[in-house]
Amino acid sequence: MEPWPWLTAALLLLLLLVRLSRAANFYARISLYCVLCCAVSTVAALVCLLRHGGRTVENMSIISWFVRSFKYIYGLRFEIKGRQKLEVDHPCVIISNHQSILDMMGLMETLPQRCVQIAKRELLFTGPVGLIMYLGGVIFINRQSSRTAMTVMADVGERMVSENLKVWIYPEGTRNDNGDLLPFKKGAFYLAIQAQVPIIPVVYSSFSSFYNPKTKLFTSATIKVEVLDAIPTRGLTVADVPTLMDNCHQAMRTTFFRMSKIPQENGATAGSGTHPAQ
Repeated sequence: MEPWPWLTAALLLLLLLVRLSRAANFYARISLYCVLCCAVSTVAALVCLLRHGGRTVENMSIISWFVRSFKYIYGLRFEIKGRQKLEVDHPCVIISNHQSILDMMGLMETLPQRCVQIAKRELLFTGPVGLIMYLGGVIFINRQSSRTAMTVMADVGERMVSENLKVWIYPEGTRNDNGDLLPFKKGAFYLAIQAQVPIIPVVYSSFSSFYNPKTKLFTSATIKVEVLDAIPTRGLTVADVPTLMDNCHQAMRTTFFRMSKIPQENGATAGSGTHPAQ
């Protein structure tokens, strides 16, 4: 008996489930996202190796080109305000809020030239995705060892200045979908002060209206992105880290609530705090 009728029937049943069941639609979209990440990482890695021969920040433009195609598959649009504030010809630290695995799409939509990310070391061992991150110049840190992380960050500060790099960091330290910003870690602010470079905050509106793993929601949407004014650090010292961190947190949190149309019940300063550098 030919297998094709059975395969066709199974495919049609799967498509029907995806159409009728929110959970099935959610898991189908997430599964596709994972497959796309692995497949695109493999292809992009080959292109990067052929074009530049190895690990370099120049590969990020290639990676960005591939990842930006994801939005067409998922029906996502990005409205970016203040993009020109990132197009500066000097080193800086860029910080943004971190909500879900979909943040990579938003990152690549906004990514300026000569910009690398800070990521946890575990991501280096995620197959093709880890390989393409390595080729793109992503800087991996061991968050389990604060001494190692601080040593890496010190080296990053020197590289930023000598190689004219921008460094993108998620100061919350982990993904957060609770409709607010988590307190910031100190690492990004130590780095900016150490290198005496400005901090540029980037805020993404809440994903909760179209993406929610708890309720298995995953639909099309428009994501608002706002690049805030650069915050200078020249002349600041380590003693200024808590104030700098709180100022950035308040500015980003206020912008997040405004863009996401979420009531700010506890005031702009709620949720801020100090944590060990990471």
